[in-house]
Amino acid sequence: MTVAVVSGAASGLGQAFAAALAGAGYRVAGLDVADLGETGALVEAEGGELLRVECDVRDQESVDAAVDEVVTEYGALHVLVNNAGVYPQLPFEETTLADWQRIMRVNLDGPFLLTRAALPHLRAAGWGRIVNIVSAVVFLGPPELVAYTTSKAGLVGFTRALATELGPANITVNAIAPGLTRTATSARTTGADGGFERVRDLQCVPRIEEPRDLVSTLLYVCDRGSGFLTGQTINVDGGSAKH
Repeated sequence: MTVAVVSGAASGLGQAFAAALAGAGYRVAGLDVADLGETGALVEAEGGELLRVECDVRDQESVDAAVDEVVTEYGALHVLVNNAGVYPQLPFEETTLADWQRIMRVNLDGPFLLTRAALPHLRAAGWGRIVNIVSAVVFLGPPELVAYTTSKAGLVGFTRALATELGPANITVNAIAPGLTRTATSARTTGADGGFERVRDLQCVPRIEEPRDLVSTLLYVCDRGSGFLTGQTINVDGGSAKH
């Protein structure tokens, strides 16, 4: 049985990813500091059972304990989806050092810590898939998201360099770059002032992106048969950014 870990699984894309992986037959562990009850119900609706693990991706002890719990429960680990992230809109000149560091700790330190903790288990399994959720903003550079864009661009670099290092171990590393996707969090922030419609009007596909639009790409890069795909950033944003 293939085992997958999804960080930031309590809501939004992480919730959709956990349910989709369960529906595809993976045993899924969801990591989050928030309650995972709703995600667990969605996973059960897909015929699976969610291992709910409290984890603060910024904290090494919390991350190490979470990964140990998953491997103790399931006996192995094959897929890691680094999804947890924060994306506050802040004009650059109003961004404090504390703001900057908080964003980097979640968006960059989190994937580093989780990947480092998971890697021995991926090696032990003989193959692995690491999927980093970045953002189409790395191609677009929108205003008021300098810190967020920087963090996600760093994660693209992490993806490329780590893919080179881990290829000989039969472990692939890829990134998925969503556009502005309608989730509860984005609806409260960007979507509250017509942001969804503004982004939609820049796309080739003229509708608002939903979490389900990313599921087929996630399942593709996670599949054991996708072992020749690595080091890539796959942009799934309806054609807003073309590269």
